[in-house]
Order: sequence, then structure tokens, then C-alpha cells
Amino acid sequence: MLACVCMLQVGVDSFTPQTALASHRNFGAPKLQQSTSLFALASEILELLDSAQVIDPRNNKQCTALDGLFLSGKSNNKNNNNPLASILSRTTDPNQKALIVVMPQLGDFDSAEYAEQLVAIQNDLDNAKMSLRIIGIGDTNSARRFANFAGLPLDTIRVDPQGKLHLALNLHGGPDWDIPSFLPDGILQWFANYVGANNEDTQEGRRLVARSWLNYMAMCAGIAAPDTLPEILRGYFGDKSAPERLRPDETVRVGDDLIAVTGVTDVKLGPIEYQSLWKNEKGYQRPAELATVRLRAMVEVLSNFKEYVPDQKYLHLRGATYILDNKGQVEYEHRDTGVLAYSATMPRPLTFLEPYLGEKALNPLELGDNARAEGSKISRVEYG
Repeated sequence: MLACVCMLQVGVDSFTPQTALASHRNFGAPKLQQSTSLFALASEILELLDSAQVIDPRNNKQCTALDGLFLSGKSNNKNNNNPLASILSRTTDPNQKALIVVMPQLGDFDSAEYAEQLVAIQNDLDNAKMSLRIIGIGDTNSARRFANFAGLPLDTIRVDPQGKLHLALNLHGGPDWDIPSFLPDGILQWFANYVGANNEDTQEGRRLVARSWLNYMAMCAGIAAPDTLPEILRGYFGDKSAPERLRPDETVRVGDDLIAVTGVTDVKLGPIEYQSLWKNEKGYQRPAELATVRLRAMVEVLSNFKEYVPDQKYLHLRGATYILDNKGQVEYEHRDTGVLAYSATMPRPLTFLEPYLGEKALNPLELGDNARAEGSKISRVEYG
């Protein structure tokens, strides 16, 4: 989650989270049964999404993950052998689609960054007849705080307190290291208190907290997370293939103005004030610009950590993105490969939406973008 900056800067009712966490293997490889049919694979994903039990933060009541979308609701026809039949029968608009974003903890870098991009395309999604559903790990308070910070409508968010959907989909969780069984509980108790998880009153709970942090920090170091370190470095060194990320008048503050950064020009570090060397450069992601965006998220989450992360046993679980068409087919799928890897094209995270939204998907924030203005080739996702 936010420790990376400090280094360099459900579902299915049969799942018991503790048991599933202990057997979360193979670096996040699909748990879905191998199938020779893409239709069968899509139906398994859809069934998991359509049956996952989550919380609606508007009323704190349990519902299915796709509740309220054009795909929601399950069949009562036990004699129907087609798992998609009831879902297909509920679809009335042939152009309707659903964008399902399974996020990690709502207090994660990935969640904050992804949400900023999604907020910028809300009207475009509506125009494209694409419903948005975000499912993140947390509780009702996490969802409300996250929606307020990100500017997302609360009705687009559902929360999965124990990451059951993530486990059912077998999403990435780092190198899957375990805490040695011989480690004394006293050390686990000290660590739980140190990270603020002092509500864990069992040895197993404390072990799972330590395990979650171990795998999370391993990903931050690039272990079982091949895209994480390059993305962290990209945030510091800049990227001329990516658009700007901060408006000139945006200010990020830490503490009582102990640190203050305005756009990419004015920097205040305690008593020291200066202007960056690239203050006059425009049209691309400047050095430290994306790192400043991440600093803004870090300040928000660390200031309200227990609200964002009420249960630290699931910090390591990553997310995924799906686009479902009106027939319940999976048109697009991305499974996160580590921390800060919520897209296959991180310089332009919403490139996968270009076929649906047009060029707005390539620069949702509509900030300076020399690469597009000069007609440079922008890498695109290949669609199967």
C-alpha cells in the first residue's frame, strides 16, 4: 500500500478468508478451472462476480457484487444448464456494457490513482452506455471516505471486507511467503501493535497481518511484482510518453505546510523553498510529478489509516479489471501483477477503453500531452 513511497518515496460463501489466505498460491495465477472454451471461462468469471457477497456502503447492507447493474441477480431455474441464461435474459439493451474494477484496499496507491482517472470519464462512460462498478477491500466507512476523497459517486462502490472476491478470483498477492511457525507470538503481537492492528486478539490473526505486510513489502521491492519498481521509478524520473499529471495551481501539503508542492514549480521543504529545474517544461509527465500525486494519496491515507484499512490481513491482495458485454461475455480482462500495476499501459492507464470512449481514454485528465500533439505512436492494448 503506502509503504512503497516510504521505500523510494464474496464472494463465494464456501470461502473462509483465513483458509483461503493460507492457500493463496502460484503468484496469483487463475484459480478458475482450466477450460478449453473461452465461453466457459467467461461464464466462470461472471458467475463469481454475480454471486459475490459484498456490502453496499449506502445502507451497510449485504448485496451481490453486480447488484443494481444490468447483469445483476441470479437464476431460480435449477434445470437450466447454461450458467449465463438467466443473465442474458435480463439484458435489454444490446449496447449496454459494464466496467467492473476490482480494487485492492481502498487505502492503496492503486485505488486512489485509478479512481482519479475513472472520475474524469464518468460522463463518457454514461454516453458509451457502460456502467461502472468498483469493488474494493474495506468497510462502509472506508468506502465513504474514499468516495469523498476521490470524487466518486458512492453508488458505484461496493466493499468486500475480507477480500473474498479477490480470493475467489485468485488475484495476485505477491510471492506468497508465510511467517515461520516457530516465530514467537510475542514478536507477532509487537508487530501488530506497531502497525496499528492491535484489534487482532488471536495468534492466527496476528500471523495473517504479518504475512500480509511481508508479501506487500516484497512486492514493493519488486519481488513477484515485475512491473512495480519500474512504475515507482517512472513516478520520480518522469515519462515523456505520458501526459501531465498535475495542474499548475494544485498544491500538495504534508503536515502544517512542512512540505508543500505546487504543480511542478514551487517546492517547500521545511524552511527551504525553491523552484524545480523543470518548472518551465510542459506537455509531459515531469520528474517527481507522479510521485507528488502519490504523495497526496499517502497523506490522505496515513492521516486516516484505520478508517481506510480496518483489517490489515488483506493488504497484499491486488485487483483486476473486466469489461462485460450485454451477453455477459468478458471483452477485456487485466489482472494486476503487483503494486502500482493496475493497468497494462500505466503511462496511459485507460488505454483499454479507447475502443469505447475514443481518444479521451488516452488522456482522461485532459492535461498537456506533447506525445499525442506530435502524433507519436501510443502503445495500445491488443484485443483478442
